[in-house]
Amino acid sequence: MRQIVLGVDGMSLEDLVAVAAKGAGVRLAKESKERIIKCRALVDKWLREGRIIYGVTTGFGALSDVKIPAQAAVLLQQNILLSHSSGVGDELDADAVRAMMTLRIKDLARGHSGVRLITVQRLIELLNRGIVPAVPEKGSVGASGDLAPLAHMCLVLIGRGEAFYDGHRMSGAQALSRCGMEPLELEAAEGLALVNGTQMSTAIGGLAAYDAAQLCKLADIAAA
Repeated sequence: MRQIVLGVDGMSLEDLVAVAAKGAGVRLAKESKERIIKCRALVDKWLREGRIIYGVTTGFGALSDVKIPAQAAVLLQQNILLSHSSGVGDELDADAVRAMMTLRIKDLARGHSGVRLITVQRLIELLNRGIVPAVPEKGSVGASGDLAPLAHMCLVLIGRGEAFYDGHRMSGAQALSRCGMEPLELEAAEGLALVNGTQMSTAIGGLAAYDAAQLCKLADIAAA
């Protein structure tokens, strides 16, 4: 399997399409692994120091002044995925979801989000093993992020939600089991980090831009 290396540098539309539609896999650059580990160590240090961190040791939005006890930090991160997985409508096609996953991994590879390395590696494993989360088309609020679509995408990591695998639709837990994977238990900060992004919008836009560029080339050839 051809593998695209995801790191801190940019990514071409050709590489995105290679993963989304042509069967290529992905892997992390060495620098990205180091950055992710370093950033997570900082998050853990701040947690030990008892710092107030939005969405990690506090609630969200109107509940930002509510302090979350340490023993509830893991539950909070799981709950943000469950509470935001409220999309409706038909599912996105597999190419779009694979593009979403690729771009989310690409963003996390910058090492600024505070997630653990294993969390990024599990998302990579889902992608490389051909597990495609079921993500509804409607539910994004755009400027505030593709919260609902990303929540649906990441539910499979924790053994929830639904996914397509080997041509069949099944629960996220079943998809993991068929690949010999265990559900991931999120730690502090990770749920928020996973859903905070615009990867659905970017994925759809990127695939459309690639198709448009190909059509322009074909038009030039046809008119020559």
